Amino acid sequence: MNTIGFKIKKGILYFLLILLGIICLLPFLLMLVNATRSGSEIVTSFTLIPSSHLKENWDTVFEYFNLFLGMLNSVKVAVPATLLSAYFSALTAYALAMYKFKGSRLIFTVILIFMMIPGQLGLIGFYNLCTKLRLVNSYVPLIVPAIAAPGTVFFLRQYMLCVIPPSLIKATRIDGTNELYIFHRIAIPMMSPGIATMSIMGFIGNWNSYLTPMIILNKNEKFTLPVMMATLRASTDINANQGAIYLAVAVSVIPILLVFAFFSKYIISSIAAGAVKG
Repeated sequence: MNTIGFKIKKGILYFLLILLGIICLLPFLLMLVNATRSGSEIVTSFTLIPSSHLKENWDTVFEYFNLFLGMLNSVKVAVPATLLSAYFSALTAYALAMYKFKGSRLIFTVILIFMMIPGQLGLIGFYNLCTKLRLVNSYVPLIVPAIAAPGTVFFLRQYMLCVIPPSLIKATRIDGTNELYIFHRIAIPMMSPGIATMSIMGFIGNWNSYLTPMIILNKNEKFTLPVMMATLRASTDINANQGAIYLAVAVSVIPILLVFAFFSKYIISSIAAGAVKG
């Protein structure tokens, strides 16, 4: 009897999970369908059946901007910003977690404070600084500041304290191993799930960044994809271009899905390895 009850509960749970998965995928499916519909069809009706205006929407997008150039520009910003942020955040987290020195608590507190300050507050000063340094219309102001990611440092520090025993680090130090070797050969592999998670979040944030690129960049050929897409959303005939907007958004999601697919295997493999060890 208990076995039957367990199977019923398990079946209900699977049903609810499948239902939740369908609900989560519904907006994505609707985006793909609307990418094939005209603006008038989107405004007047709701359906999940694709239409025949895909080529028309594609031509409309390229009337306003070069979609592939925008994706390339976004890659130039998002990839180095994500990689540098993940590496230096992990390095900072390692120092804060594995070193006990005077002022470490103060530094960690300052990092927590900066997590609570909106970046938009310093935007005017940041633009003035970029102007004086002649970095306007350059990708440098979009990449270098992204390296300092307080949220990533906080998460990786807490994660490191949970997965890396201090005795392991002390033992390798006693053996005469230098700190950089310990960080690259021991800390980073053990932190890979946390780094992969924050890299996904960081890439999404850098890829979708709109306000700072809009202010720093002033040449059309330098615009990142979100800035280019804003020209389509700000068009005078926005209702007619609804399908083109959906198409541009659908294409812009592809790199995010690829990054998630690439990094998620590290998260899954690390969880599986931990389960085997346990």
